[in-house]
Amino acid sequence: MRSENSNSAENKKGQQAKGEHQNPGAVKRIRELRKRIPSAEELTRKITEGDTIALSQAITLIESTRQQHREIAARIVSSCLPYANRSVRLGITGVPGVGKSTFIESFGSFLTGKDRKVAVLAVDPSSSVSHGSILGDKTRMEELVKDPNAFIRPSPAGSSLGGVARKTRETIILCEACGFDTVIVETVGVGQSETAVHGMVDFFLLLKLSGAGDELQGIKRGIMEMADGIVINKADGDNKKKAAQAKTEFQRALHLYPPKASNWAPEVRTASALNNEGIADIWEMISRYLELVQGNGYFTANRKSQNRQWLLQTIDEQLKSSFYEHPNIKEDLKEKLEAVENNETSPFMAARELLDKYRKHQDTSSDI
Repeated sequence: MRSENSNSAENKKGQQAKGEHQNPGAVKRIRELRKRIPSAEELTRKITEGDTIALSQAITLIESTRQQHREIAARIVSSCLPYANRSVRLGITGVPGVGKSTFIESFGSFLTGKDRKVAVLAVDPSSSVSHGSILGDKTRMEELVKDPNAFIRPSPAGSSLGGVARKTRETIILCEACGFDTVIVETVGVGQSETAVHGMVDFFLLLKLSGAGDELQGIKRGIMEMADGIVINKADGDNKKKAAQAKTEFQRALHLYPPKASNWAPEVRTASALNNEGIADIWEMISRYLELVQGNGYFTANRKSQNRQWLLQTIDEQLKSSFYEHPNIKEDLKEKLEAVENNETSPFMAARELLDKYRKHQDTSSDI
């Protein structure tokens, strides 16, 4: 004779079996909803209402290489433009190990404490295998990521020049439309990243280290000319004295460079992001810079210049994409690469033949 427990167990199994029989439809509907791409109008509306989930979805579409996603993303960016250009755009860079993530978390928390809404676009080095982000800044800014007035979006740099994600400019527009009044772009701090980020922000902040040979690196002309402000980070403990010495050296070096078009004289600060020291002074410096450039017209002129550069860069990207994605070019490119590898033709001749073929297709077809 079976016990009540046995009957109860069988009843539970029967209910589970019945539930399992009904679940596939529900699961299918859930999966379809997840796969459904919201319309450009729906995402734009939610973004302008401050919906960060919609913002993340739109950024994913922007970063996608699928043509369908590109078209939706283009419409979203165009629709968000009237709501954009109302933020302060800050670029932060520095060599790996300088403490960028810790500094941004401390700085971002300071700003949200002053009722500002902060978006952090952290561009990380990419894995050569998975092409994903290696450092994962979102996991390293544990406190800021919990802040309701902050939004952190790590993006893999991929193969883009300078360690700036391919669509960072468009992402800035969406963040501004979502109501973020401070957008921070962090770069990997290697290669030409400084040049790339400098061309899309209002204030360019360079983080440096003391006592690590970084002082000499900082005196290189290119990076120093671009910096609007320099912060000697990790100025705490036994490193305070070294940081003060480094500050003096950088201040002397800055006097060697010609005046900036903005009429701003770059300043040097020391800070300890770990101890939240010097953060208020850095924001005060940035605020004075903004007051100056907004008053003398440089702020607007610089934004216009950046928009022109954005247009030219977009044309370059689209032409390159159109060329490499053309089916006839894809086929011929393999042959030309093999011929070049075997010294059967020169790279110059192979390139000219491919480009000539591309132009002919462009002349005879309206859809390349």
